[in-house]
Amino acid sequence: MMLELQNIHTYYGNIRAVRGISIVVNAGEKVCMIGANGAGKSTTLMTISGVYAPVQGTITFEEQDITGTSAEQRVSLGISQVPEGRMIFQDMTVLENLELGAYIRNDSAGIKSDLDKIFDYFPVLAERRKQRGGSLSGGEQQMLAIGRSLMSNPRLLLLDEPSLGLAPLIVKQIFEILQQINEEGTTILLVEQNAQLALNLTDRGYVMETGEITIEGASVDLLADERVRQAYLGE
Repeated sequence: MMLELQNIHTYYGNIRAVRGISIVVNAGEKVCMIGANGAGKSTTLMTISGVYAPVQGTITFEEQDITGTSAEQRVSLGISQVPEGRMIFQDMTVLENLELGAYIRNDSAGIKSDLDKIFDYFPVLAERRKQRGGSLSGGEQQMLAIGRSLMSNPRLLLLDEPSLGLAPLIVKQIFEILQQINEEGTTILLVEQNAQLALNLTDRGYVMETGEITIEGASVDLLADERVRQAYLGE
């Protein structure tokens, strides 16, 4: 397996947002976490990426215990997160944002190759490479946020609500690129409130409620699960 969380408890301020969850992500998989707003999904991702430290439990990445490592060390190990709300640098150009994503790297040829790959994924970013990030549309900013994360050359890509606030056509385009990124070798862990979208993209899923995993299984089975259909698919 690539990533394993065992009995993770994490606080968000004074709130115990994650309550003893255990999940597994295998190399090459696309896995999603779905659930209502406030269920603890984003806190889980930020615990994996090292923004929050769990008060209990262990995080293992490629057979290495990374529970006590810093967020920067986790990027160096191959974990990169696309945060909710994009969080791009508004006053920096598209190119500067992307170059900043490669700050841990010193392989100039590899960086150039990956930059070209990002521009292949998202041609609009190539067209606007000299524009300020803040001048882009919401969809373009989401593309830039994904591209910036990919510039660290991750083996595990964490995505937090990539469809949030975007038009359906842009969402479709972005999710098609995520499928391609996965097919080219990057493992994906996706947090997404749009359960239908998430389960249609991924291989397996976890349902999270009030900080706990309540249902898990193959995405195709979760799409057919009566509990999931009633709670998250509007049926």
